[in-house]
Amino acid sequence: MKALFALLFALTVSAADLTGIWVGQMPTRNGESVDIAFQLVQSGTKLSGKLYGDYRSSPIVEGIVAGELVTFVVLAAEQAGNQINDSKLRFTGSLKSGEIELTRERESIVNAGNKGSAQTKAGPSPKQTFRLKKLA
Repeated sequence: MKALFALLFALTVSAADLTGIWVGQMPTRNGESVDIAFQLVQSGTKLSGKLYGDYRSSPIVEGIVAGELVTFVVLAAEQAGNQINDSKLRFTGSLKSGEIELTRERESIVNAGNKGSAQTKAGPSPKQTFRLKKLA
């Protein structure tokens, strides 16, 4: 048990503090990119915050930092025609040369109105990788 606490402490101490505003461009399904910003708050190995898009923000949950590795989930409302869907998007990546390289993958999607099955325009979305830079 002491070894586990020592490992967690070492990971926390050696990791860079990710707290701050991180900006970049995230690819969309149709090949375009959208400007995004993440407000990250790190407390030890826990990570929280928000993802900001053009007209909305979405909470970051289940965030974990382990050394240079980072993973978190964004709970986002997305529109598909006349339907609003609740999506769970998992982001995984690492800190490299002062930037965060992330891969986004849709973990689940449900109809926001009735929590039933949801439709998407293009079917399952592929994993998408992008980089973020921290604002000074």
